[in-house]
Amino acid sequence: MDLGLKDKHVFLTGASGGIGLETAKLFLREGAKVSLHYNSNLSSLEPLLSEFPNRSIAVKADVRSEEEVSASIEQALKKFGPIQILVANHGIWVKETVPIIDMSLEQWETTLKIDLTGVFLYCREALRQAREFNVSELSIVIVGSTAGIFGEAGHSDYASAKSALMYGFLKSLKNEISRISKNGRANVVAPGWVLTPMAEEALEDKSIFSKVLQTIALKKVAKPFDVASAIVFLSSTKVAGHVSGEIFEVTGGMEGRVLYTRKEIEE
Repeated sequence: MDLGLKDKHVFLTGASGGIGLETAKLFLREGAKVSLHYNSNLSSLEPLLSEFPNRSIAVKADVRSEEEVSASIEQALKKFGPIQILVANHGIWVKETVPIIDMSLEQWETTLKIDLTGVFLYCREALRQAREFNVSELSIVIVGSTAGIFGEAGHSDYASAKSALMYGFLKSLKNEISRISKNGRANVVAPGWVLTPMAEEALEDKSIFSKVLQTIALKKVAKPFDVASAIVFLSSTKVAGHVSGEIFEVTGGMEGRVLYTRKEIEE
C-alpha cells in the first residue's frame, strides 16, 4: 500500500534506539527524507546514513536544551525543507526500581525534563515552522507507554511523564495543531512491553517474563517493528488523515490485570 510518504520530511527524535531505528528504516523505505535525532549514540545510525545518504541526516541535540532543540530543527530545515512529520520518540527509563518514598528530586526532574519537556520543545518547534512555512498537513506522533495508563510502581517519574503526554498534552495539542496547520493532526502510539535491548535484559528473568505474558491477551511481547508500523501508519495523511487526538495502543491486548494463570502461559 502506498502511504503517500515519498519525499515527505520526517523529523524523528530518539532515532538511535530500538523503536527509533526500526521507525527510521520504515520511513526511509517508504521514500521519505528523514532527519535522525540523537544525543550520544551516533554509531547506530551510521548504517542508515550510508544506505540512504541523500535522504537522511543525523542531527544532535540534548532535548533538555531549548537552544540545542531549536538548532537541530534549523539544521534539518536547511537540509530537507519544512518538516511535515514529527515523531517524538525519545525518552529515558531509569533501570533501577525506586519507589516514590526514596526517589530523589534530581531523578524526578531529569526524567520529566527529557520525557515531557523535551517533547514539548520539539512539538513547539514543529508548530512554529509549520506556521512560518505554511505546512498544511503537519502530523505529530508521540510515543507514549502503557505506564502512562496503568502506572508503574518503582518508576513513577516515567509513568507520570508519559501520562501527561498522552492525556493533557495530546488533547490540547490536537485542538491547537489544526488552527496552525489546516489538516494538522496529533496522535500517540502507546506500546506495552517491546523487545528492545533495554527490555530484553529485564525479560531474561523467566519469572518476570512469565508475569508479563500473564497480562497480555496475545501471550507475546511486541517487536520494535510492531510499534514502528503503527507510528508510520498514524503519520500518513493518506491513510490516517481523519485520525487525531487518539491513543493507539500496541500492546497485544494487554490489561492492568492478570489474564492467564502461570500454567496457561507454560502450555
